[in-house]
Amino acid sequence: MKIYNTMSREKEDFEPASEKRIKLFVCGPTVYDDAHIGHARTYISFDIIKRYLEFKGFFVFYLQNITDIDDKIIIRAAESNIDPEELARKYEKLYREDMEFLGVNGVNIYARARDHIPEIISQIQTLIEKGFAYETETGVYFEEDKFPDYGKLSRRNLEDLTVHRVNIDLTKKNPADFALWKKRTEKPLWDSPWGTGRPGWHIEDTAITEEYFGPQYDIHGGGLDLIFPHHEAEIAQMESASGKSPMVKYWMHTGFLNVSGEKMSKSLGNFITIRKLLENHDPQVFRFFVLSTHYRSPIDFSVDALEQSEKSLNRIQRLLIKVNESLEEYNNSENDKPTSESEDIYLSKIDSARDEFINAMDNDFNTPLVLSGIFNFIREFNKDLKNNNLSKNTLQRTKDLFDDVGSILGFNFSDTSKNDSDDISQNLIDILLEVRQKLREDKNYELSDEIRNKLAQYNITVED
Repeated sequence: MKIYNTMSREKEDFEPASEKRIKLFVCGPTVYDDAHIGHARTYISFDIIKRYLEFKGFFVFYLQNITDIDDKIIIRAAESNIDPEELARKYEKLYREDMEFLGVNGVNIYARARDHIPEIISQIQTLIEKGFAYETETGVYFEEDKFPDYGKLSRRNLEDLTVHRVNIDLTKKNPADFALWKKRTEKPLWDSPWGTGRPGWHIEDTAITEEYFGPQYDIHGGGLDLIFPHHEAEIAQMESASGKSPMVKYWMHTGFLNVSGEKMSKSLGNFITIRKLLENHDPQVFRFFVLSTHYRSPIDFSVDALEQSEKSLNRIQRLLIKVNESLEEYNNSENDKPTSESEDIYLSKIDSARDEFINAMDNDFNTPLVLSGIFNFIREFNKDLKNNNLSKNTLQRTKDLFDDVGSILGFNFSDTSKNDSDDISQNLIDILLEVRQKLREDKNYELSDEIRNKLAQYNITVED
């Protein structure tokens, strides 16, 4: 099994620190607004990654933080004239609901920053004692010059990183030094050895992961946009405090989500929250859309792409409906077709499809390749199913295959609670295609072409 490691920029053999236990941390949301579909893309991806690792026999401890102390929360709370903690709890609740709707249910612990102030203060004290941090009149800062490896994840040098600092604090030794503790007098604030204030963003995550995982663990995940400065700062803090390297063995990052070819932003009017998306679209369809692109690649969201995902998902579900109906017929008749001479061929196809699925997932969780293999299998299997020459054993093995794949990808392909009109429409299309094929066999190409052209008017493409 191989995983692409952002640190090495290569696929590496996956070897966790413990033979069967994996510690997985993924950066959670800053809860000041509704989560958007870019968040959904990341969290669906890591939900599938956890599911597959468990399928492979690992026990996965999946930890996610909740950033509920942040300037964005404070500003939004002031605008809404409510307490910052109340605002954070509101959007944390909505975020958890969104994840439940999307089938993202594998997180073992959601750890709030507010609940880990003592751990944060302790880690800052360690950094000061070891000479990696210093106090000024405005706060406590990490001294980047003291950590020679700063920038090793993003592969930027310190001179390049410094130019990204917009607000220059003249009390700091270096403009690039980042805040561990911000001295403040306005709420929310906590007492500390350096006066009242609140933690910086980066220290929240390392204090939380050290509390649950210790100074080193297996996988750290998040979006590409977090590599700098957030993940760079995490590495500097934890490795400096513990004296151990690497903090994380495998760094995994999801690609950007764009909307119709443009970066999603409120200023462009293309900002889509998960909640808004689910008003008009099935969460399973969006999940399928996410899987259609490799988790590391950029993904382009559009209504057309979502509609295509819906058609593809329905195609798999229709196959399982047919399989279930055929199994039901066997159960009612209590008879099975005699094992045909080609039974071994059918079973071999099922075994090959299962092997292809595992090989694709073992290769850095290649879900597009998984879906390609599924549809190749469906094309072959539909022919056999149509000829009605499949045994009960073959049908059951097919159902088992799709149940296993569905449980890992987060779908119930056997769910028959579909819109009846969809089934009727598909059945009518199948009848038309059968009639058209007979017309072609009779060399009545003019009429067969007319059927093809009529179907094309309804965006149904027929290829011979």
